Amino acid sequence: MSSDILFQGWSGVGRVLIVGTLAYVYLILLLRVTGKRTLAKLNAFDLVVTVAIGSTLATILLSNSVGLTEGVTALTLLAGLQYVVAFLSVRSQGFARLVRSEPTLLLRDGEPLPDAMRRARVTHEELMTVLRSHGRRSRPEEVGAIILESDGSFSVLERQPARGYREKAQG
Repeated sequence: MSSDILFQGWSGVGRVLIVGTLAYVYLILLLRVTGKRTLAKLNAFDLVVTVAIGSTLATILLSNSVGLTEGVTALTLLAGLQYVVAFLSVRSQGFARLVRSEPTLLLRDGEPLPDAMRRARVTHEELMTVLRSHGRRSRPEEVGAIILESDGSFSVLERQPARGYREKAQG
């Protein structure tokens, strides 16, 4: 085994320490300036930006071909674009619909909705996995709704008693 696989020299370690620290400090400051929304994972676009920021930071740290200035520029660009998209989404319903998906109801009152499941590309087995992960022991009839959220997560809502339901009075 070649020794350069395990250790390529102190200059590389020094670069990672210096550039990594500076990039990390810059990223913290950038996130403080741009706000919590920059890393919120409310929809698929947000998730992509979050992953891209992480990937960019890793590239800055480990790639000798990417300088700190270029990396900081890339981080700023990603945060800036995220800010612009969020800004426009809040002000324009049409733009919001363009970049965000709507939540999808997959199960209602214990009954799976096959057309919605097909459009969302969710199988019955995956729906059962969602139920089990929420402690439902694979009993859809106990669930009021399962919703595929805009960020790709699932919400499981408890089934509510029918309206007008009243316990019989003892007496």
